[in-house]
Amino acid sequence: MALPPAFLDELRVRTPLPGLIGRKTRLTKSGRNWKGCCPFHGEKTPSFYVYDDHFHCFGCGAHGDAITFVMRSEGASFPEAVERLAAEAGMEVPKPSAREVERERHARDLHAIMAAAAEAFHRRLFLPEGRPALDYLLRRGLKEETIRDFALGWAASGRGAIAADLRGLGVTEGQLVELGLLRPGEAGDPPRDFFYARVMFPIRDRRGRVIAFGGRILGDGQPKYVNSPETPLFHKRLGLYGLDLAREGAFRGATVVAVEGYMDVIALHQAGFTGAVAPLGTALTPEQLQELWRLSPEPVLCFDGDAAGARAAARAAEVALPLITTDRTLRFATLPAGEDPDTLTARGGPTAFQAVLDAARPMSDALYGLVVGGHPAATPEQRAALRNRLTAAAGAIADKALAAEYRRALLDRFFASGRKGPGGARPAVRRPARPPIAEGPVRAERARMLLAIVLRHPWLLPQVEEAIGLLDLPDGPATHLRAAILAWHGGVERVDSEGLIAHLADCGLEDAVAWALVPAGLPLAARPEALPGEVEEGFWHFFLRLRGEAELIEDQQDAQRILAETNDPTAQRRLILVTEALDAIRRGEGAAGASGDAA
Repeated sequence: MALPPAFLDELRVRTPLPGLIGRKTRLTKSGRNWKGCCPFHGEKTPSFYVYDDHFHCFGCGAHGDAITFVMRSEGASFPEAVERLAAEAGMEVPKPSAREVERERHARDLHAIMAAAAEAFHRRLFLPEGRPALDYLLRRGLKEETIRDFALGWAASGRGAIAADLRGLGVTEGQLVELGLLRPGEAGDPPRDFFYARVMFPIRDRRGRVIAFGGRILGDGQPKYVNSPETPLFHKRLGLYGLDLAREGAFRGATVVAVEGYMDVIALHQAGFTGAVAPLGTALTPEQLQELWRLSPEPVLCFDGDAAGARAAARAAEVALPLITTDRTLRFATLPAGEDPDTLTARGGPTAFQAVLDAARPMSDALYGLVVGGHPAATPEQRAALRNRLTAAAGAIADKALAAEYRRALLDRFFASGRKGPGGARPAVRRPARPPIAEGPVRAERARMLLAIVLRHPWLLPQVEEAIGLLDLPDGPATHLRAAILAWHGGVERVDSEGLIAHLADCGLEDAVAWALVPAGLPLAARPEALPGEVEEGFWHFFLRLRGEAELIEDQQDAQRILAETNDPTAQRRLILVTEALDAIRRGEGAAGASGDAA
């Protein structure tokens, strides 16, 4: 049941975050806020900050409110976290309507029937009639303990077996049809068993309730596997096999990995990989990816090392791109040719599959190969087509800052590949000789000046927050300052330079602030007494000189469009600044304009 936003807002207000989080990690006062070591990743130097209404870790990126903290720290679902916090706050969770109560009562009845069916199938596995199925599972390397943990079973070959098993519980044929345990009869015939003569795999939701079954035929018949049809409890695109056990495994630190089949999941859990899950006979759906991200911010997708596996990986990347953010992404692992997790762990033990996980590539690295696929890129036409595909892949990402980073990374690899000739040799290209420019120090100096302007004039942040996030800043003080400034701006009430600098000192960034505010070479815009117009022009001057050529071209086209639509003097000034920056890059003025007008 959806809860009223006003109730959730009141619950958050009544739950002091320092007291809640202080039960899991020691917090100390830091100005108006609190800090401590992050409870979600091992660290010795505190980088975990607790504010009035949210927490943020500058080490691992964990972020959220009181409800999120209970979900992450205790592996609780959203309703479970709300119930617990409401009880502590002395609040009553809003009750559902009579209609919702009846729907939930009906669902409980259906869950009870599915639990009884799972027990009946499991019991038959250990009867003489189920011996061939039990022998099959044992030959596949499963231990009897594992078989019982997953409640594997056997569907008898005779008609009416499941109805007979459940008749004593008062279960009707209509309920069995509704749950997909019976198939409706045709032309007046009575219903018949949906599953017969199959090894049974109960499918459970994240709370451990049986919602469906998968059945595997013994021998070589077709179809090899069948799943329950869609029912009030089961929607194939929403579920993952092994989700309930993987939830517990992820909470205890296991790597979350999505593999192909039921037996793969079971074999991996038996080998100690307790974060393994599998989609239910389909390609990964957006809803299943969301479930994976509820378990881990960076789950691993594991695919076969053949052409079919490459196509499946490409489809998964296509589904995931619009959904990834800076806080949730994927890694891609590839199995050795001819192996699956089941056979790999049987042959080489846990170390063989661990090697596959260790070799998993971040999505940013794997995406280039997935987009290139088997398409040649030798002719100008082919390379132009590839470049368009790479740009489109990055453009599918909803987060603009992240999309820009992906576009830059993909095009960098694209241009690097074009500089190689046959056999990997670089072709000889004659260019006019000119003195080399040390781009690294220039970029660092420009970044310092841009951040100095923001430190002295943080009232700019509402206008430029997204722009700052787009920049590819040099690693070190610049990136540390940016992350802390943006986090501060997200949770502060009063925006002023003194408060910002004091907060950064509390975060241990005194040296980075001192680096940014070294007087030598600072522009006029970084003076405290600079006029607003001077501050804005100075910021955009350095921002544009920190952008790459491809991004500046897009900025120029955007500025031209806005000027044509509005004829606004501000748009005209922006177009002039972008054009000047683009011309400077094309003239190779790497060092020019690094300092601007010195203060």
